[in-house]
This record gives sequence, structure tokens and C-alpha cells, in this order.
Amino acid sequence: MAVSLNPLDLYDVRSLLTDEERMVQDTVGRFVDERVLPIIGDCFDQGRFPKELVPEIASLGLLGATIPEKYGCAGMNGVSYGLICQELERGDSGLRSFASVQSSLCMYPIYAYGSEEQKLHYLPKMAAGEVIGCFGLTEPHGGSDPANMKTHAKQDGGDWVINGAKMWITNGNLAHIAIVWAQTGDGIQGFIVPTDTKGFTAQEVHKKMSLRASVTSALFFDNVRVPDSARLPNVKGLKGPLGCLTQARYGITWGPIGAAQACLKEVLDYTAERILFGRPLASNQAIQLKLADMARRITTAQLLSLQLGRLKDAGKMQPTQVSLAKWNNCRMAIDIARQCRDILGGAGITTEHGAIRHALNLESVITYEGTETVHELVVGRELTGINAF
Repeated sequence: MAVSLNPLDLYDVRSLLTDEERMVQDTVGRFVDERVLPIIGDCFDQGRFPKELVPEIASLGLLGATIPEKYGCAGMNGVSYGLICQELERGDSGLRSFASVQSSLCMYPIYAYGSEEQKLHYLPKMAAGEVIGCFGLTEPHGGSDPANMKTHAKQDGGDWVINGAKMWITNGNLAHIAIVWAQTGDGIQGFIVPTDTKGFTAQEVHKKMSLRASVTSALFFDNVRVPDSARLPNVKGLKGPLGCLTQARYGITWGPIGAAQACLKEVLDYTAERILFGRPLASNQAIQLKLADMARRITTAQLLSLQLGRLKDAGKMQPTQVSLAKWNNCRMAIDIARQCRDILGGAGITTEHGAIRHALNLESVITYEGTETVHELVVGRELTGINAF
């Protein structure tokens, strides 16, 4: 007798997970179903980040999930972190962005590049959601060229004085600290800057049509003075911020899978119930071809990210592999979200359905932390040995 397959997991990728990984996915999935989905459409409409969910996100161990328990974190493996991102983005890309920035772009550099004193001071509070971070790398003129950094930090006695600006900073107006990357006389260095420091200003970006349930900000530094103890001592140069971005991009390869699954589930239900010309929309060949193509692309993305996670946990993951998965999976998800919006017809343009919200959010996800073109060129450089940037 044929076994019915899960339409959102045709290759039974879940069977390749450990019991602990499945438990993580189920726990976050329940949180998304019960606490996120009932409110997230309204949050998107209102342009409001649901910060009331942060204590629950923290209590589930989702912030800095892969950092050791010594620092108040969950000590999970990379695949579990990927599944967290997948389930959170099934709710909304803005929620996954919050967790990605807190975990991969703020807690990770403190853990990887910070002093033991910095780790013990910040990481337990950040894991508990008591201290929120933001990551200051991108600048108004810089975009995909972070080496063209204008923000600078100059030594003045035992202090550093920071001047400059950062743009498109997730969590900027929520944050208690900013991980700020600045040019120094000894290359690019990172600093932990409390956001209540004199001369620091965060200005929220409005009029967004994407990531509306997320806080996006511009940061300004006007003679911001911090002690040398605020500097991340164990890294210099672009490899510092780029190492953080590799961690975050890894999670981003998983997140869009959740968004695509949410869209597919929605249209599977809709086309089964929508009657046109006397029969369900799902009985139409054109619809079935589109649904089949979505399932094919989701399955490919699932297998890409799972293998990437296994490579990460084995200490073998390479940045080019992350670029390939980020490129493929973001393109997969945005195409599926747009197609689902189309299948929903006129109903698809309202946030009563999720497809338009996911499609709009994915316009940001496919752009940030390396545009699609940049990741294509990273793979091209790997194949040819020639840098075309």
C-alpha cells in the first residue's frame, strides 16, 4: 500500500534529522503556530515588530543557540539553528531577521572575537533577551563593498573615538548595544558600543514595503567615545565582519524554506476549496504543474541546507557553499511566493493571506547579506579562480 507523502517534505528530509533536531523544530513550530501566526499579519500592516515575543523566543533557547552552555546559551548544533531559522521564517522573515542578527551578527562576534570578560558580561544577558544587539557594517554608500568603509575609530589615550554612519541596520532602534566595525590605523576593527553612549543616534527607517514587522535603522556616530575594553581584541581586518556574515547567511539559507513552505501550504488549502467552473482549482493541470514545481524547488533547497548544516557541524563548511545555498534558496522562495500570490488571485494582494507578505519580505532577504548577483559571482570566482568583482 502506498504511503502518503508530506506535501511540504516530499523526500522525508525530517527522517534525516536526529531526535534532538526534530524536537527543536517541533518546539519552534508550535511557538510559530500559536504565538506568531495569529498576530503577524497585523504587525506587518502596522509596521510593528512584535517585541512582546522576545522573552518567549529567549526562553526557548533560540538566541545564540549554538554558543556553549557556559555562556548561558543552548549549545545546539548548526542544523538545529538552521531549523530554528526555517520555522521562524515560516512565521515571518522579520522575526527570523531579529534572531539572526542577535545570534549570528552580535553574539557570535563576541563569542568568536571577544575577550573572556566580554563573553561572560554580555552573552548570558543576550541569550536571555535582556540585552538586544545590532550589527553596524553596511554604510549608505557601501552596500556590497564593505572594504570601502568610511566609519573610523581613532585612539585617544586609552579610549577610541568613533565617527561615521551605518545604514539598513536591523534592530537598530531596539538595541542596547551595537557591534560596530570601523577603520582604524591598524585595519578594520570591531567595537561593542552601548547605544546610550553620548554621540550615538539611531533613526528608524520608515516607508518600507518589506520587512515591515522588523525594525530597520540608520546609525550615526558623532565623536562616540568608548574604552579600549569595548574593542573586540581577537580579530582585525574584513575577516571579522565577513566571518559573522557567513554565520548569518548560513541561517538565511534555511529561513526562506520556511517562507516557501508557508506559501505552498496556503495555496494547497486554497486550491482544494476554491471552486471554479464546477470543480476545485486544484484539479486544473496548470495549477498542478505550478504546485509540483514548487515542491521540486523546496525539496532541492531542503537538501542543500541540510548538507550545508552537516558540513558546518563537521567543521568543513566553506563560504562558497553558503553563497550557493543562499542564492538558490532565496531565489526559490521569492519565485514561489510570487507564484502563490498569483494563484490566490485578487485575494492574494491582502495580508489576510501570507503570500504577499512573504513575497515582499523576500525582496529584502534576497538582497541583504550579499545580493543574488554577488553570490553568483562568489561561485563564479570559485569555479574559475578569477575575481570578477
